[in-house]
Amino acid sequence: MHMDRFEQDGFVIVRGMATPTRLVRMNRAALEELTHRTEPAEYEADLRYPGAPADRTVQGGATTRRLLQAYSRDEVFREWALDPAVHALVSALLGSPVMLSQVHHNCIMTKQPRYSSTTGWHQDIRYWSFERPQLISVWLALGREFPDNGCLSFLPGTHVLELENERLDASRFLREDSPANQALIATRVTPILEPGDVVLFHCRTFHAAGNNRTDHPKQSLVFTYHRADNRPLAGTRSASLPAIPL
Repeated sequence: MHMDRFEQDGFVIVRGMATPTRLVRMNRAALEELTHRTEPAEYEADLRYPGAPADRTVQGGATTRRLLQAYSRDEVFREWALDPAVHALVSALLGSPVMLSQVHHNCIMTKQPRYSSTTGWHQDIRYWSFERPQLISVWLALGREFPDNGCLSFLPGTHVLELENERLDASRFLREDSPANQALIATRVTPILEPGDVVLFHCRTFHAAGNNRTDHPKQSLVFTYHRADNRPLAGTRSASLPAIPL
């Protein structure tokens, strides 16, 4: 069932994969890392997406967007990244053997109140460099994710869609002024995730996220996987750190 849904839509939701006990441990570790702003980190001001502070010197400029290198930060994150249930799901969708990328995602993603930004419609593969565009990201909701706190939205079936360049802007986001894109965006699906739910999505599936309009931060843990025979291209950022075999 998961494979059929993934092949059709380019994403699939698996409910309740992480236990409440594990979520408590991961949330505690994530909060400690965010509180101390442990580097390496990415800040909302770095990307300057809509709604983000203009730079790190202004009010809200120290708002964290994501903490990188989650695999190396805490054992609880490593345990999840290599969890047999995660491995089984990704292997069923990609084939095996499977590798965990240390370069792409591998992060604690957060949407903070007041200064979080919106992210336009994009494919992750736009800035990844592999022999084949066949990677899967596993997004774990550490808390409830819904439209008001900036949850993900997806455009079903876009992992197999070929778009003309003129439908994308210079940063490879969908141009929302294009009538063809407006019709495509009208197909959006915005799933509500409960704590412990997982969404797996293809690197070519267009997705977007809003800003956090609540008073509480949102936290997610995201890892990306690829088959061992789908190698990163030499000399690119994708090849800058070794992958971890599952």
